[in-house]
Amino acid sequence: MNIYKINDIAELLDGNTYPGRGIIIGKTADGTKAATAYFIMGRSANSRNRIFTERDGAVFTEPFDASKVEDPSLIIYAAIREYENNLIVTNGDQTDTIYEGLQNGKCFNRSLQSREFEPDAPNLTPRISGILTFEDGDFSYKMSILKSIDPEGSDCARYLFSYPSKAGLGHFIHTYVCDGNPIPTFQGEPERVAIDDDIDAFTDKLWNALDENNKISLYVRYIDLETGEEENRLVNKNG
Repeated sequence: MNIYKINDIAELLDGNTYPGRGIIIGKTADGTKAATAYFIMGRSANSRNRIFTERDGAVFTEPFDASKVEDPSLIIYAAIREYENNLIVTNGDQTDTIYEGLQNGKCFNRSLQSREFEPDAPNLTPRISGILTFEDGDFSYKMSILKSIDPEGSDCARYLFSYPSKAGLGHFIHTYVCDGNPIPTFQGEPERVAIDDDIDAFTDKLWNALDENNKISLYVRYIDLETGEEENRLVNKNG
């Protein structure tokens, strides 16, 4: 078993109808750009009734048809926000928790101490989060997953992963292993994935690899480490 294998994202997702929501962070193969991606999927009509929108450098989930919203509490949130030299990306309103924590002098991990998995029994969906911190022409990143310690949701297990950036290497964390009832939550370390130099190639590969019936939206951002210039790609199935 090659534990250091860097997987192709399309091969990793092949045949998986429901990895849920996913975060990818890493560095392009040429070593010049930081990359992050966030996608959402959905099985219910409420979950599928969403789009991504971008405002002032932040990315939000919003209803596609406001008249059909059943419960906005777990599906409408800021997914990506910037604070100083940090870029935050999460699968829920803990984006704001981290942002406010940084404002108050807390680190990424301490900011998440007040949060736990989502209250959506029996699935008990994990909260997945990431942060890129830019400094001296490079960056490092952290990823977190907060998940139930048992099927009853009696307590929260907290996992934190810290990475230096390495050319061509990214890490992929998602809420679910695959589809099911209840849906099995993500296990183990974030998966090692290759990061293409070209944002369009990476966006297309990731979007096309997601299950056609369940994918909803995808956002990808590349940041030039020398100039700070951003490239963004936003794909919505709705609209």
